[in-house]
Amino acid sequence: MNKILFTDLGPKDYKETWDLQEQILAEMLPPVNPAQIAGHLLFVEHPHVYTLGKSGNEANLLISEDLLKQKGAQLYRINRGGDITYHGPGQVVGYPILRLDLFGLGLRAYIHNLEEAIIRTLDYYQVAAGRLDGATGVWLDVNTPGARKICAIGVRVSRQVTMHGFAFNINTDLSYYHLINPCGFIDKGVTSLEKELGRTIDINELKMVLLSKFLDVFNADLIQS
Repeated sequence: MNKILFTDLGPKDYKETWDLQEQILAEMLPPVNPAQIAGHLLFVEHPHVYTLGKSGNEANLLISEDLLKQKGAQLYRINRGGDITYHGPGQVVGYPILRLDLFGLGLRAYIHNLEEAIIRTLDYYQVAAGRLDGATGVWLDVNTPGARKICAIGVRVSRQVTMHGFAFNINTDLSYYHLINPCGFIDKGVTSLEKELGRTIDINELKMVLLSKFLDVFNADLIQS
């Protein structure tokens, strides 16, 4: 069974975390396998920030960067797939940095596993979720006019090692999504677990549920940092 080193970074600047991911990725590139681990999993909560993937459309940012700064948010153009998304307080962002060759996974199966871990976590909270044809991430009321995304996914793979990951809306201020077309969609909504359940969620409890589901889906053991 593969071993994963888990670290909860707590609140942390986006750029600092991106640099940390790049550092870990460099250490994990084949054929190196430090300490016989198959990867790392980072949980983090960022201040208000928007990230635009390498194939993203800048028109999906609906205000100027100057106005964005006035609202206390930053914009980063980054090297993952996907379009624009938001990170902020009340959101659990997960960055798995995994050796896909050691897990026997291709990119599509890897993304499917990320989605599955989120779907199982939502099931624990008795919220039914699924996948939307033609779109990554985890959605509620799939294939209905009320379809809405609760978790965005955008990844990069370099020589079989992953980085970036998922942004799971828990107690998130959804008003920040009004400033973008989330993931490029203009006809789909965005939601949070808080909104769906009508109560504030214990985010530390949720992290432990999510971590357990992640390990189950990836058939991995945990090393706590």
